[in-house]
Amino acid sequence: MSEPVWIAGGGVICGIGASLPDCLEAFRRMQPGMDDVQYLHTAHRGVFPVAEVKADNAALAARAGMPAHISRTALLSKIAAREAWDSTGLGNIAQYRAGFVSANTVGGMDKTEDFFAAYLQDPRKGRLQQVVHHECGSVTELVADSMGIRHHVSTISTACSSGANALMYGARLIRNNIVDIVLAGGTDALTRFTLNGFNTLMILDQQPCRPFDDTRAGLNLGEGAGYVVLVSDAVAKRLPNGPWCRLSGYANTSDAYHQTASSPEGTGNYLAMKGALDMSGLQPADIAYINLHGTGTQNNDSSEAKAIERLFAPHYPVVSSTKSFTGHTLGASGGIEAVFTALAAQQGIIYPNARFTTPMKEWPVAPVTTFSSGNRLAHVMSNSFGFAGNCSSLVFSKE
Repeated sequence: MSEPVWIAGGGVICGIGASLPDCLEAFRRMQPGMDDVQYLHTAHRGVFPVAEVKADNAALAARAGMPAHISRTALLSKIAAREAWDSTGLGNIAQYRAGFVSANTVGGMDKTEDFFAAYLQDPRKGRLQQVVHHECGSVTELVADSMGIRHHVSTISTACSSGANALMYGARLIRNNIVDIVLAGGTDALTRFTLNGFNTLMILDQQPCRPFDDTRAGLNLGEGAGYVVLVSDAVAKRLPNGPWCRLSGYANTSDAYHQTASSPEGTGNYLAMKGALDMSGLQPADIAYINLHGTGTQNNDSSEAKAIERLFAPHYPVVSSTKSFTGHTLGASGGIEAVFTALAAQQGIIYPNARFTTPMKEWPVAPVTTFSSGNRLAHVMSNSFGFAGNCSSLVFSKE
């Protein structure tokens, strides 16, 4: 049960890049992915900026090697999962006991929405292949089959903490000797349901979002997929270029304060971060950088700030929110940000917080606003805090 779990590689596709190297270049050049809606059919086009993947479904399907009628959620998943696996240099995945633990919140809803638009006009219309993969687990199974993963396949759906929880579950599978390798992370496509839902909650910003800025007015939605490859100690020794880092700690809590809001005191946030530190055997002062949950809403940023103050004051680590570039990708966010944060541990990367100008009155700590690499980051943290107070924190360690 105490066997270390290593990060062997990772892959990302999101609104700032079609691959992990593309994303890093966008961070370096300070090029966030928010823009007017281009691919999603919505009445809110021109109203709310989003961070869409810059490709239509036909182009994504060709790249993924999957049929064009498959949901966008699955296409994004396959592209990121394949990049993650290829980055390890471990060869044919069929030679390992491999698992796929993938998170999402919308499943194939992007296709279901198109079906019902036609069906409601005429019950004789609408293509049934648009609804057969509606549920979240179907997306995972499609990609697992395409990747040739057979030993263990699971879907996690816990709102915004889903992707981080996928890593935790994958690590447990390895530590219990059920599999040797797990592709773990998440995927989500933009849908009318999510855009309309967050608009109903009145937490969407009509301008590009400003996480942890005192003028913040809400979040921008995004889409994408991100996966790390978790491996056992034995497999890590076979990696051609060695592992990126170690998943040294993780924790999930649920304060159940509200259906969609975090508790004002950040109780769940604090307990998740503290639990991850306790598991890793580290002290707060050991954390050099935190990739914040940082959505840009009044509630989320304030509660996360209070939790960080409670745990880390007076010696704060460097902090920033990569959602200021990618938007909030919901079920994918924990996976995407796990890739970014694990790579931060490997390469000493600190990511910028875009559009930050004014410190919050309740927390005067300023997130970093410039990209840098080669920093000494022995231990870093990634936060993913979801609806209903489902809060998760991951700690990645260089050694």
